[in-house]
Amino acid sequence: MEESKNVGGGILYGLIVIFVLAIVCSLIISLLLTFTSLQESSLQFVVTAISFVSLFIGGFVSGGKGKQKGWLLGGLTGLIYSLIIFLFQYLGHDSLFDTQQMIYHICFILTAMMGGILGVNMSNKSRTAA
Repeated sequence: MEESKNVGGGILYGLIVIFVLAIVCSLIISLLLTFTSLQESSLQFVVTAISFVSLFIGGFVSGGKGKQKGWLLGGLTGLIYSLIIFLFQYLGHDSLFDTQQMIYHICFILTAMMGGILGVNMSNKSRTAA
């Protein structure tokens, strides 16, 4: 029972971190686009990089909170994130993922897995040091 609580809590914390980072970064980017002469196309690489960093941090948090099976926690965090984005896109815009988006979301899941692995290992180091 305790293990499933750690898994669920870790994934929830990871998703919250991902969406909070996404909201904050979206606000900053929208302010930059509004009040400067920057174009949306010039920030495409920055937005992609921020997305990967957010998923990595979310996976890291989920792995750290779950304390075991970081690859699974990070992968589930990335998968649930992708499913939420898919639902927004499908229900809001009536469109499915195209091939490029599928590749991005597979890479997002892999990135969150790497973050989860690192998060578990960092939480294990802090426990053994104490």
